[in-house]
Amino acid sequence: MSESLEFESASARDTEELGEALGRLLRPGDVVALHAELGGGKTCFVRGLARGLGVSAQVSSPTFQLMHSYPGPIPLYHLDAWMRERGEGFLDEGGAEWLRADGVAAVEWAEHVLSWLPEQRFEVALAHTGPQRRAISLRWTGPQARLRALEEGKKR
Repeated sequence: MSESLEFESASARDTEELGEALGRLLRPGDVVALHAELGGGKTCFVRGLARGLGVSAQVSSPTFQLMHSYPGPIPLYHLDAWMRERGEGFLDEGGAEWLRADGVAAVEWAEHVLSWLPEQRFEVALAHTGPQRRAISLRWTGPQARLRALEEGKKR
């Protein structure tokens, strides 16, 4: 069983707020796989995740460093697999441990490293629907319901 939700974002702020709402539901060991084209809002969403996890550091794209680690009540490990070979090499050389660490791992361009990701994970797909607008699909691939609280919170 998997569950999914669909959202519309009219701005970067909306995207961050949705990320923050999901961040409040995450637990140590969770993985968030992010899918979007260049400029699709992946890092924006992760900024919100960080806030929801209680991380106060400034979040930026880890493209050229492969991973940024942010301390907090639940640490955030922000990985970028845009350059497939570098991403797979990083994971092969010990970086995969961050996917099972004591924090939450958010993986941009996750489609490049799907074979490395756990079966139970959050999938976030962001698609342009206008200059600032995004359609955002969230899916939990595990057996238990994990998105119900997020859905209830967004209805209020």
